[in-house]
Amino acid sequence: MSVAKVTEITASSPKSFEDAVTSGLARAGKTLKGIQGAWIKEQKVVWDGSAVSEFRVTMKVTFVLHD
Repeated sequence: MSVAKVTEITASSPKSFEDAVTSGLARAGKTLKGIQGAWIKEQKVVWDGSAVSEFRVTMKVTFVLHD
Protein backbone atom coordinates (compact mmCIF):
# COMPACT_ATOMS: atom_id res chain seq x y z
CA MET A 1 0.00 0.00 0.00
CA SER A 2 1.31 3.45 -0.91
CA VAL A 3 0.66 6.67 0.94
CA ALA A 4 1.14 9.99 -0.82
CA LYS A 5 1.44 13.54 0.44
CA VAL A 6 0.75 16.81 -1.35
CA THR A 7 2.72 19.98 -0.72
CA GLU A 8 2.34 23.40 -2.32
CA ILE A 9 5.33 25.25 -3.76
CA THR A 10 5.88 28.42 -5.77
CA ALA A 11 8.59 28.78 -8.41
CA SER A 12 9.59 31.55 -10.80
CA SER A 13 11.55 32.04 -14.00
CA PRO A 14 12.45 34.99 -16.22
CA LYS A 15 11.92 32.73 -19.30
CA SER A 16 8.48 31.05 -19.20
CA PHE A 17 5.84 29.26 -17.16
CA GLU A 18 7.21 25.94 -18.41
CA ASP A 19 10.68 26.83 -17.16
CA ALA A 20 9.24 27.86 -13.79
CA VAL A 21 7.49 24.48 -13.47
CA THR A 22 10.60 22.54 -14.53
CA SER A 23 12.95 24.43 -12.22
CA GLY A 24 10.47 24.23 -9.33
CA LEU A 25 10.12 20.46 -9.67
CA ALA A 26 13.88 20.02 -10.06
CA ARG A 27 14.47 21.95 -6.85
CA ALA A 28 11.69 20.10 -5.00
CA GLY A 29 13.26 16.82 -6.13
CA LYS A 30 16.40 17.65 -4.14
CA THR A 31 14.34 17.52 -0.94
CA LEU A 32 11.30 15.39 -1.77
CA LYS A 33 11.79 11.82 -2.93
CA GLY A 34 9.21 9.91 -4.97
CA ILE A 35 7.59 12.86 -6.75
CA GLN A 36 4.71 11.55 -8.85
CA GLY A 37 3.47 14.75 -10.48
CA ALA A 38 2.18 18.26 -9.96
CA TRP A 39 -1.04 20.20 -10.42
CA ILE A 40 -0.62 23.81 -11.51
CA LYS A 41 -2.85 25.83 -9.20
CA GLU A 42 -1.98 29.37 -10.31
CA GLN A 43 0.05 31.25 -12.89
CA LYS A 44 1.13 34.88 -12.50
CA VAL A 45 3.43 37.31 -14.24
CA VAL A 46 5.40 40.25 -12.91
CA TRP A 47 5.11 43.32 -15.12
CA ASP A 48 7.96 45.84 -14.96
CA GLY A 49 6.07 48.60 -16.79
CA SER A 50 6.99 47.61 -20.32
CA ALA A 51 7.41 43.83 -20.37
CA VAL A 52 6.95 40.65 -18.38
CA SER A 53 9.98 40.29 -16.12
CA GLU A 54 9.05 37.07 -14.32
CA PHE A 55 6.74 34.08 -14.70
CA ARG A 56 5.47 32.51 -11.46
CA VAL A 57 3.63 29.27 -10.83
CA THR A 58 2.08 27.87 -7.69
CA MET A 59 1.75 24.11 -7.83
CA LYS A 60 0.71 21.19 -5.68
CA VAL A 61 3.38 18.49 -5.80
CA THR A 62 2.42 14.89 -5.02
CA PHE A 63 5.04 12.51 -3.65
CA VAL A 64 4.95 9.00 -2.18
CA LEU A 65 6.00 8.54 1.45
CA HIS A 66 8.60 5.84 2.08
CA ASP A 67 9.60 4.11 5.30
